[in-house]
Amino acid sequence: MATAEIITIGTELLLGETVDTNTRHIARRFREVGLDIYRTSTVGDNSERIARIIKEGMTRAQIIITTGGLGPTVDDPTREAIAEAFEVKTEYQPELWEQIKDRFRRFNREPTENNKRQAFIPKGALPIENPVGTAPAFIMESGEHAVIALPGVPREMEYLLENAILPYLRERYQLTSVIKTRLLRTAGVGESQIDDKIADLERLTNPTVGLAAHAGQVDIRIAAKAESNPEADEMIAKVEMELRERLGKWVYGVDEDTLEDVALETIQKNSWELIVLEAGLGGRLIKRLASANGPFLRGELLKGLPSQEELISNAKALQSGSSTLVVLGAVLKSNGDQQNLKLVIVTPVEEKSVERSFGGPPQLAALWATNLCLNWVRRICYSEKDG
Repeated sequence: MATAEIITIGTELLLGETVDTNTRHIARRFREVGLDIYRTSTVGDNSERIARIIKEGMTRAQIIITTGGLGPTVDDPTREAIAEAFEVKTEYQPELWEQIKDRFRRFNREPTENNKRQAFIPKGALPIENPVGTAPAFIMESGEHAVIALPGVPREMEYLLENAILPYLRERYQLTSVIKTRLLRTAGVGESQIDDKIADLERLTNPTVGLAAHAGQVDIRIAAKAESNPEADEMIAKVEMELRERLGKWVYGVDEDTLEDVALETIQKNSWELIVLEAGLGGRLIKRLASANGPFLRGELLKGLPSQEELISNAKALQSGSSTLVVLGAVLKSNGDQQNLKLVIVTPVEEKSVERSFGGPPQLAALWATNLCLNWVRRICYSEKDG
């Protein structure tokens, strides 16, 4: 089975001036055609370093795909670097130059002399016309290996990947399988607690199960490799059922489900509406709920950092015996390295208050508190009719 590596090229990526979206797009498309990715990396605009990382990649994977460095300027060294990696020279391709000039004519422009550099590709490479840009792509083959050079402009890269590269890879490497994934979203539980319950499932080889911890949430990824989508779906479903049985109500959703949407769904199922009182969270809780779909009436930013008693009093005054209103109050206070969260919720049927502490990085405290609040709404307002 063929394996792949992705190399993104550009000093601007290393300096943080440009965000790399190409790796994510390529990885997802490769996953869908059953290609395993062993490694991704980023390298600056240096021919020697690019050549070295390509040669290293070829010791691990059959397919190396690069993006970037195919422009007309001196600091676009990918063509020369791939030629160096294969120990050949670059050579002029007249048909590529005609394609480049034709592209400029469509824009009512004339190419400059340095654009001609884009018509030079490594000797023996397979040229790939770029109908949506001026930088031709190419493929260098050697035995079982293929090094594919694509432009760094996302629109151009995505077009060529879809219309030229994936068909080429399917045919050359006889790609017939698929890799599918599903994320189970959990909240209100730590990574170590989940690991304690599902450690044996994390040792599976196909499907695989992995954890990704966030502040106040943990995602569980199930990935299956199979010969067809239905087969992969069936494999995932069996593991998902087992995970749900073990983790119960810690699981709040799958894939694109958000905690704020699910929290408001529980409010909606009870025919209730929600008001939020917030202090110390920077308005994050209110913003999350305002962006979701559901019965969120409004949020209020409290002055100062009210005590637990003040928070309860404010929440009860707003709720005031209403048969449809839920009021959630949250105050996050920093105490050195520890962050303390006061929580109050008053519903038509009950009143609860708790305090929680967060000992993680202070910059994550507001996110942790927001997720904790949303999960509290989800769990407390969970209707018995929901199972």
